[in-house]
Amino acid sequence: METPDKKYNYDILPDGFFDLIFEIKEGQITKMALTGVWTKQIQISIPKNTQLIGVRFKLISAEYIFKRSIKEFKNTKTELPTTFWGCQNFDFGSFEKFTDSIIEKLQYELQNPKEIDNRKLELFKILYEQKGEISVRELSERVFWSSRQINRYFNNRFGFSLKTFCNVLKCYSSLKHIAKGELFPVNDYYDQAHFIKQVKQITGSTPTHLYLNKNDRFLQLTTIRTR
Repeated sequence: METPDKKYNYDILPDGFFDLIFEIKEGQITKMALTGVWTKQIQISIPKNTQLIGVRFKLISAEYIFKRSIKEFKNTKTELPTTFWGCQNFDFGSFEKFTDSIIEKLQYELQNPKEIDNRKLELFKILYEQKGEISVRELSERVFWSSRQINRYFNNRFGFSLKTFCNVLKCYSSLKHIAKGELFPVNDYYDQAHFIKQVKQITGSTPTHLYLNKNDRFLQLTTIRTR
């Protein structure tokens, strides 16, 4: 994302991931931040003459790559030193070289991970593949992990319940339909009223408002339409 001429204001919609964000000016990293998971619409402002690069992570990465809970900055972010992972030495003038550097760092972090809980691997594999369209009971039975333990894990690590996460994934999956003007129930919604209520609860806007996307306010919808 680049803002060469003016400041830009956007709304970011929950997508079921968290991000590592780099802010670059004149080819040099000026800020670095790790976000929590968005469970509601977040407004951001990007100064002019700024480049942002975001690296998106599935939730299991918090434990096995960053080795920390991200519960304390749900719906916000925490600043990291620009020396994190030696990122001050990255070549930000080339996106390809930046990508190579990030991949190298991630591979290094995964060289000697602590033993990975296979239940968690399967849990997130199912959740992201199903886009949240699965009941807590069915998920519990498939990963052989009690629903109480799963919810405790989510609340302790991420700051919200499994059900909330499923709703976020399902809502984000519906954005590709909304971007096309398909303003009717999709996925596993009971009816249109439930669909509208759920979308508004998570995004802060109705499906119609999202579809209109005045001034390209909703960055993800703008991106979906240009693919």
